[in-house]
Amino acid sequence: MENVQQETRKKDNKSKSIINLDQGRIPPQAVDLEEAVLGALLIDNAAINHIVDILEPESFYKDKHRFIYEAIKELFNKPEPIDILSVSEQLKRNGKWEEAGGDYYLVQLSQRVSSSAHAEYHSRIIIQKHIQRELIRVSSEIIKDSYDETKDVFDLLDESEQKLFAIADGNLKKKYESAQDLITQAIKRIEEISKKDGLSGVPSGFRDLDKLTSGWQQSDLVILAARPGMGKTAFVLSMARQMAIRHNAGVAVFSLEMSSVQLIMRMISSETELESEKLRKGNLTPHEWHQLVTKVKDLENAPIYIDDTPSISVFDLRAKCRRLVETHGVKIIVIDYLQLMTAGGSKSGGNREQEISIISRSLKSIAKELNVPVIALSQLSREVEKRGGSKRPMLSDLRESGAIEQDADIVSFIYRPEYYGFEEWDVDGTPCKAQAELIVAKHRNGSLDNIRLKFEGALARFSDLELDEMTGNTFESKLNETSSFGEQDPYMRNDFSNLTPDEPDF
Repeated sequence: MENVQQETRKKDNKSKSIINLDQGRIPPQAVDLEEAVLGALLIDNAAINHIVDILEPESFYKDKHRFIYEAIKELFNKPEPIDILSVSEQLKRNGKWEEAGGDYYLVQLSQRVSSSAHAEYHSRIIIQKHIQRELIRVSSEIIKDSYDETKDVFDLLDESEQKLFAIADGNLKKKYESAQDLITQAIKRIEEISKKDGLSGVPSGFRDLDKLTSGWQQSDLVILAARPGMGKTAFVLSMARQMAIRHNAGVAVFSLEMSSVQLIMRMISSETELESEKLRKGNLTPHEWHQLVTKVKDLENAPIYIDDTPSISVFDLRAKCRRLVETHGVKIIVIDYLQLMTAGGSKSGGNREQEISIISRSLKSIAKELNVPVIALSQLSREVEKRGGSKRPMLSDLRESGAIEQDADIVSFIYRPEYYGFEEWDVDGTPCKAQAELIVAKHRNGSLDNIRLKFEGALARFSDLELDEMTGNTFESKLNETSSFGEQDPYMRNDFSNLTPDEPDF
C-alpha cells in the first residue's frame, strides 16, 4: 500500500511539473521572419502585393512590428510609395514612431534582407505561428469556461466551435470596417452585378421572382409559409434543382419531415417529367426507363446535399452548415420546416412561442455568420381556413411566433385557389387551374409583389407561368380562335389544319 502511495505521489509531482512547464512556455513566434518580411517591404514596393492578403497587423508577435506593418498597409491603401521615409512619416502621423523603434530600427530592418524573393513564404510561416497562438488562447478560454458549472454545455460547445471557426475563417479580430473600404467593396459588387443581368444573389430559377429579389441575397433569412398541402416542399425542391443544375450553386437541404430518399424521388420526378406515382410503383415502360436513365444524369451530378435528421437542434444545424459551407462551398441553405426544429440545451425552456423565437433568431444569425441565404419553410395557423373570401394568407397568420416576421428579411406565402375549390382568381377572374401564387408580403430591401407560377401536382413541380397561361388562353382556345378566323382566310386555315396537341403553334 505504501508503494502505491509513493507511486501516486510521483505521478502527481510529474503532472505538476508538466503543468508548470506549460505555463512557462514562450508562445509560438518567428520574430526573425517578421523582421525579414518587414525589411523586404521597406526595400521593395511590389512585395506588399504578395502578402497583403496573407498578413494582418495582429499576425505579428512583437508590438513594434504590428505598428510598422499597419503603417505600411495604410500607405498601400492610399496608395503611396513604401520606403523608410514614408513609413517613418506614417508612424509619426499614427503616434507610434517611438514605440516602433524610430528611424534607427527601420534602417536595421531594411538591412536584414537583400531582396524580397522569399517574403510570401516567410509570411505564411508568420500566419501559422499566429494561428497557433490563437489556438492556445481559445483553448485556454474553453478550458476556463469548462470548469464553470453555471454554463450550459451545449452553449459552451456552440461558442467553442464559433471561436475555432473564426480562426479557420481568418476573421479573428475583425470588429469594424471603414466607410472607405465598404464603399470600395460596394462599387466592386455593383460592377459584378452589372455583368450578371442584375442578379446580385443566388438565382432562384423563377424569372419574375429573380426580377423582384435580384436573386436570394447573402445573409438574408427568407421565410416561405403556407398551409399543409399547398406545395411548400415542392416549391423549394423545384428551386433547389434549378439552382444546382442551371447555375451550379451548392444547395443544402435539411428535411425534418421527409426522408432524403423521398426528397430525391420528388426531384427525379420533376427532372425526368415522370409522374411520382409511377416512380413509387416502378411501373415504367421501356421508353420511360430510358427517359429516367438519360435525364437523371444532370441531377446526379448536381451539388445538392440533403440531411434528414429529425428534430434537429439549432446547435447541430449551425455546426453542419459551417461544415457544408467550408467543405462543399454551399451557397444556400433550405430548412423544411422551422416548426419541427428544437432550440436545444437550456434554450429549450419556456413555452413553444419563445422557443420558435430563439430558433428564428438563430437562423438569421447563421445566415449572417456564413454569409449565405437561409430559406426556412413555416406552417400557417388555421385562421386561414376559418376566414371567408379568397383565404389569402397574411403576415398575422404565421404560426406560433411574431418573431419570425420580425427576424425575416423576406416573408412569402404560397397560395393556390384551386386547393379551396375556386376556379378563378379573385383579382382578375382568369382561370386558376394548375396555378399558384407566390405572395411576397415582406421584403426588407425591395418591393412587394404577387408572382403567379405554374404548378404540376403529378410532378410536384413549380415553373414559370407564360403569358398565355396567365390569361387562360390555352392551346385549345387558340386553335378554336384560329379555326374560326380561318373560315374567312383559307391560308390561315391551311397553316393550322394539321396541328396536333404535341406541336406548338408558335
